[in-house]
Amino acid sequence: MSNVIAALKKVEHGFKHITEAGDNIIQQAGLDHLKTAAALVGGDSYQERMLGTYLLGLLSPESGKALQLLKTKVAADENWRVQEMLAKAIDHYCAVTGYEQALPETARWLNDRNAFLNRAVVEGFRIWTSRPYFKTHPEAAIQLISSQSSKESEYLRKSVGNALRDIRKKHGELVSREIKKWDLSDPRLAFVYKLVTK
Repeated sequence: MSNVIAALKKVEHGFKHITEAGDNIIQQAGLDHLKTAAALVGGDSYQERMLGTYLLGLLSPESGKALQLLKTKVAADENWRVQEMLAKAIDHYCAVTGYEQALPETARWLNDRNAFLNRAVVEGFRIWTSRPYFKTHPEAAIQLISSQSSKESEYLRKSVGNALRDIRKKHGELVSREIKKWDLSDPRLAFVYKLVTK
């Protein structure tokens, strides 16, 4: 494992090297994958923590412990690269579980006080209306994303604005109907509105 980590540390950009290493690790029979992932998310380098997050994402559809570590340990990590991997992890969980079947878990992440968890869903599902269930229920996607539009975190609100702008390309009337309800005297909503309509 130390050789894998050393190799990962040499690469500062991208995700492919992380996912390839994770796919190799998950195929190793006899290895305690959850224990390995848990150790990695506590690592010193962001590359280790990204790898651990990726592994937890792979394990999460079958492991409540893996999902819990994503929601607690990983969600507390302030490195933006780790947060991007968290978004990929929740998307993987929902893709395997089924986006409709995963709606209760999605709602828990969106209702959490941690903005990183909120953003993981908003960012991870982009483009939302290309995902199963949301493809035929774009109004549900718009409603879930919009629920985050007045949150305090600008990092989250940027993701909200970008996600709604993506959807607006195909479902302009639905998005327009939603944002017309917003009180633009609220600077947080005005910030998101500007991103959606630019």
